[in-house]
Amino acid sequence: MTRPPTAVQRRIIDAAEPVTGRLTGTESQLAALVKRGLAFRHPRPPHDHFLTPAGHRVREAGPPETAATPAPSAAPAASGGFAARVGGEESTGDGPARAREVHSAWQGLLELRRMTNPGGATDRPCGWERAHLVRAAALALEAAGHRPAGPEAERGGYRVRTTPQPEAVAVHEPDPGALRGCAETLRQAGWQPSEHTDPRTRERYLLASPRKV
Repeated sequence: MTRPPTAVQRRIIDAAEPVTGRLTGTESQLAALVKRGLAFRHPRPPHDHFLTPAGHRVREAGPPETAATPAPSAAPAASGGFAARVGGEESTGDGPARAREVHSAWQGLLELRRMTNPGGATDRPCGWERAHLVRAAALALEAAGHRPAGPEAERGGYRVRTTPQPEAVAVHEPDPGALRGCAETLRQAGWQPSEHTDPRTRERYLLASPRKV
């Protein structure tokens, strides 16, 4: 992409649904985004438009004047306002409102799987999840009711982090039973978790990768 989106295109991109990336706009506006590779038109009725990976990157980068602002170490929220808790961040509120947000995001992700996976499969991660491994794994855990870790001083709860492996995340949870519970949740969500021991700290942790078939 050689030039940034127009102000109107930027507003449409920013207003996309947080997880699925479904867009709302006029046919000409959406067609312009498709032409620029920022959106695609789903082949099945009702032929909604969704952000492409390039469109997601534009949204997550923020407006040009703020794009250089450092992002927090934990997975940042998209412009749509929702981000699954990866563990270690300050709480942004709990209770029924958060539970509804998480449930809605998980249902949206299942719908994205249905629309983008071959055969409409919802039992394995889709392309968006493979491009956002930490956030996707964290959403699966939070949606299943697992508790994320709080700031550094607080013990307990899961933390999802990147690894040197391009298609795997690490899940840390000091409670062995809770760690096994995280593994089962990820397995049911279409991931392949395996338990390992850190050779230096002797800490048990999970490596999890999206299942392909």
